[in-house]
Amino acid sequence: MKRLILSALVSSLAVAASAADITGKWTAQVPARDGQTRETIFTFKAAGETLTGTVSGQMGENPIAEGQVKGDEISFTVKVGFGGNQMKMLYKGKLAGDEIKLTRTREGGDRSLELTAKRVK
Repeated sequence: MKRLILSALVSSLAVAASAADITGKWTAQVPARDGQTRETIFTFKAAGETLTGTVSGQMGENPIAEGQVKGDEISFTVKVGFGGNQMKMLYKGKLAGDEIKLTRTREGGDRSLELTAKRVK
């Protein structure tokens, strides 16, 4: 019985450790209004359930706030400046190996954008 419990504990810890393996650099091709795509670079650092880092792209480099990692799911916000106004972008995603499927929504907005970030090796 002890062996079974220990095996289950080790397996669950291994799954939790691999699911939270998000630290590093990730890139995504994000569609722009002009029909072109723009590269966005996500630099993540996970410490327990806390996610920090930056998002870099056409709007410059902006820090991640309110970042969380729960198993293979992440969420964070980024404030960006556009035309003298500040906008808060809400990100939610799910990690699957070397890809993160993300949904980005502007706070107060009704449209979302789906994107896939890939780990930079």
